[in-house]
Amino acid sequence: QVQLVESGGGLVQAGGSLRLSCAASGRTFSSYGMGWFRQAPGKEREFVAAISWSGDSTYYADSVKGRFTISRDNAKNTVYLQMNSLKLEDTAVYYCAARPRSTSYNSRLYDYWGQGTQVTVSS
Repeated sequence: QVQLVESGGGLVQAGGSLRLSCAASGRTFSSYGMGWFRQAPGKEREFVAAISWSGDSTYYADSVKGRFTISRDNAKNTVYLQMNSLKLEDTAVYYCAARPRSTSYNSRLYDYWGQGTQVTVSS
């Protein structure tokens, strides 16, 4: 069982930066692939980024590639999403998710989810 708690969301102007954190409970955090997803009002949840259990492999949606960076610190049971050059279209609730041993672009394949943190980008 893994419990996830996101933090770091907020209101930021376009072009600004935010860093999201996702703190995980449980001693087996290092065996989970982690993903970030987001959901804007009236839209389906979409993949943002993922990182392998070791941190050696990372994956990004085309819409955030070059602007967002996913990382993890297994000693702190935490995964991060550094978001730079934020755009209006990045406004959404951001969720972190955990999947045993692997990652995926498909949200349905993740077993555990956080409650989400709101990111609002203003002009």
